[in-house]
Amino acid sequence: MKLKEKNIDAELEKKLNEVGVQPDLAKIYAARKIDSTEQINYKLDKLIPPHLLHSNLAVGEFLCQAISDNKKIVIVGDYDADGATASACGVLGLKKFGGNVDFIVPNRFEYGYGLTPEIVSIALKKEPDIILTVDNGIASHDGVEAANKAGVDVIITDHHLPGKTLPNAKFIVNPNQKNCSFPSKNLCGVGVMFYVLLALRIALRKKNKESQEPVLVDLLDLVALGTVADLVPLDFNNRILVSAGIKIMRSGTTNFGIKAIINESKKKQADLKTSDLSFVIAPKINAAPRLSDMTIGIQCLLAENLDQASGFAKQLIKFNENRKLIESDMVLSAIEELNDQSFKISHSIVLTNDKWHQGVVGILASRLKEKYFRPTIIFASFNDEMIKGSGRSIDSFHLRDALDLISKRHPSLIKTFGGHAMAAGLSIKKNDFKKFSEIFELICQEFITPDLLNQTVEYDKSIEPENLNYPMAKLINEQVWGQRFPAPFFVDNFDVLHQEVIAEKHTKCFLKNDKKFQAIFFNNNQTLPDKIRLFTLLMQMNLME
Repeated sequence: MKLKEKNIDAELEKKLNEVGVQPDLAKIYAARKIDSTEQINYKLDKLIPPHLLHSNLAVGEFLCQAISDNKKIVIVGDYDADGATASACGVLGLKKFGGNVDFIVPNRFEYGYGLTPEIVSIALKKEPDIILTVDNGIASHDGVEAANKAGVDVIITDHHLPGKTLPNAKFIVNPNQKNCSFPSKNLCGVGVMFYVLLALRIALRKKNKESQEPVLVDLLDLVALGTVADLVPLDFNNRILVSAGIKIMRSGTTNFGIKAIINESKKKQADLKTSDLSFVIAPKINAAPRLSDMTIGIQCLLAENLDQASGFAKQLIKFNENRKLIESDMVLSAIEELNDQSFKISHSIVLTNDKWHQGVVGILASRLKEKYFRPTIIFASFNDEMIKGSGRSIDSFHLRDALDLISKRHPSLIKTFGGHAMAAGLSIKKNDFKKFSEIFELICQEFITPDLLNQTVEYDKSIEPENLNYPMAKLINEQVWGQRFPAPFFVDNFDVLHQEVIAEKHTKCFLKNDKKFQAIFFNNNQTLPDKIRLFTLLMQMNLME
C-alpha cells in the first residue's frame, strides 16, 4: 500500500473560505474538487428532473391509469439492501396513490437472480395485471417473454448495465440504457423506483389537478439507505437524495423498520452518520437473504408500527450474528488456502470450496479483495453441476466488462452473469472452474499492470490541533460521505499510552499526539508498538478532552 496526501486546489479552497465554509472543511471539499457552495447545497429542488429519465413519464401515465382501473401490480425485487429498499419504496409509494400492490422476492438459493420464468410463475399465482421489477430485470429476456405469454405487462426498473439487446418489456426505466439522456448514471435501484413515483405524481397532476398529491419525501430514508448500501458513486444528485434521507432518520420520524434496526443496534438516531447506513443498518438487512430469504427484510421495512418492526429487526440481527460466524470461518479457510498458493505473483484471486456458504461468498470476495487488492471471485456450490460466484474488483478493472469479454471469447464457459464495474455475479459448471480461473487470470493480466496492484490510498491534510475538537468532529459527521466522495482520512503519528484486547479480537487503546484519543483497532489482537503511524477516520475516534 502506498500513502499519498490529497492535492488541495488553493483556488477552490479560497473560494470556499470566501463564502463562509469552515476552513478545515474547505480543505476537505477542495481536495474533492468542490468549487462552490452550490455543489454542497443539497436542496431537493436541485434534483435532476424526472422527465430526463427515458420512458419515465410514460411509465407514470401508464401506472396512473392502471391504478385508476384497479389493476393488480406485483413488484419483483432483488435480494440485497438496494432491492429490499426499492421493493419497500415501491409498495409504500404505490399505495400512497391507491395502488393495489403486492411483492415477491426470489430466494437466491432456489431461483437465483432476476425475473426468471420460474419467478414469473410464482408471481402469476398473485394474479397480477402488471409485474414491476425493481433493481433487476435488464437481462431478464426469458422472464419477460414468460410474462408476455401470460398476458401480463412488465415494467422494468433497474440500474444495472444492459447487454446488447433489451428484454421485450412494456417499459424499461434505467439510466444506463444507451438511449437514456439522464445526466447521472449512478442511481441505484431504489433511486430509480423513487423517480418512477415522481413521474406517477406528475401524471396524477395532469389527470386531476384538484386531487391531493401524495407526499413522497418521507420515502427518502429508504432511498438514502439503498443508495449508500449499494455503493453507487455519490455524485451530486445522489448526495441530495442521501442528505434528505439521513435527515429524516436523524429526526426520529423515519421508517419503522429502519428505526427498529437503529434501536436494536444501540445507535443514537440523532447522531447517525452515512457510514452507519453501510456498516450498521445495511448488513443486517443483507443478512436475511444470505442465510434465509429477503422477505423478512422487506417486511421489516413495510412494518406498520414499531413493535412489529422490532420483531423483524431482532430476526435480522440473529441472521447477521450467524452470518458473522460463517464469514469468519470462510475467511480463515480462504487465507489458509491462499498461503499455500503462489497467488502473490497472480493478478487475480479465484477460489471455490464445497463447504462455503453460497450466501456469504460476496462478503468473502470483499474481504479478500480488501486484504490482497486484486480482482476476486469466490464460488460456492449451487447444485451438483453448477457453482455460483460473486466477484469484487479494484478501481482500475471493470469486472462486468471482463466477464462480458470472457463470454465473447469463450461463449459456452459462463452460463449467466451480470453486475457493475466493482461487483458482479456469475454461474459456471463445476468442471469448468479450473478453465475459468486460468482465463480470468489472463484477462486480468491483459488489462492490469503490476503497478495497479499496489494500492494507493489518498489521505487528507491533517486538521490543525487547535481545531481538533468535538464541534469539528460533529461537523464532519453531519456531511454526506460515501462511494467516490469519501469521508476524510488522516495520517498522523501517535504514542500508545495504554492498550487492551476486548472481546478477544479487538484492541482498545489510548493514543496521544497533540491531544489524547480513545481508539479501537477492529479485528486486531496483536500488541501494538509504543509509537505508531495511523491511517485514521476522525469520525470513528473519540476525542478525550
